[in-house]
Amino acid sequence: MWRCAGVRWGDGVPRLEWVGGRVSELRYGQVVGFRAVGARVCVGARGNACPTSASVPGRSTGGRCAECARLERAHSVAADTIADDPRTYRVYLAWFGGGMTKVGITAEARGAARLLEQGAVAFCWLGRGPLMAARRTEEVLRHALAVPDRIPYARKRAVRHALPGAEARAREVEELYRRVVAVPRWDETLEPVEFVAYDHGEAFRLDGLPALDGTVTELVDGGTVAGRLLAAAGPDLHLLAGDGRCLVLDTRLLSGWELVAAPADSLVTVPLTAAAQDGLF
Repeated sequence: MWRCAGVRWGDGVPRLEWVGGRVSELRYGQVVGFRAVGARVCVGARGNACPTSASVPGRSTGGRCAECARLERAHSVAADTIADDPRTYRVYLAWFGGGMTKVGITAEARGAARLLEQGAVAFCWLGRGPLMAARRTEEVLRHALAVPDRIPYARKRAVRHALPGAEARAREVEELYRRVVAVPRWDETLEPVEFVAYDHGEAFRLDGLPALDGTVTELVDGGTVAGRLLAAAGPDLHLLAGDGRCLVLDTRLLSGWELVAAPADSLVTVPLTAAAQDGLF
């Protein structure tokens, strides 16, 4: 019986992480099958166990109690709590599907890991420099391009099953890049990066996915999930269930659960939401 800590991307490959440090690499085409046991408990913060082993709601994608969530964000770049970070940062333009783009920043040493974690299908780098300069550029471009600072995963997964080809994705990213360089003084505090379009279609295995039939909304004690792994993007696993349905499992829902192996032909017995509902958000 293993307690899950969620999915991480390393070297362009998705891996399940377990409390205690064990890692299970996920391979496309393999059958994923497990049953949840007991109750979901907080996974703690910054490598430390939750002092109260607090319970966590099944539909929470954070997997942490309120106190541990606060501690986890205490030194977060996203929360603007480490303005003196000396590392070099990169500003990126990420594309998730038609009409869904965002500008963001990531530590240069992380490479494209942040883009994989977010499920960006295509992206390009815009510039590099100190943290606060990157943050300023991010805000300037976000407002100039009228793009959000985040895109809900429900919207991302709703369009993955009908994406244009890699060449069309690259053209859309390039058009957005041209809009960026037309913004006055956007790069006055950063070193611009020459345009190159990067694509994660092969890493995610998104091309040719069957239509989406539903999404797992939560795990429950005794509930099973089983299916052949067709694709993965960000925290999402796209599974072909034994009854022929294509389902998405947001692996952030796994953290804090104890899981045991389930037969490959097990039925999916956890709550699901229909694909049509996903498209509304």
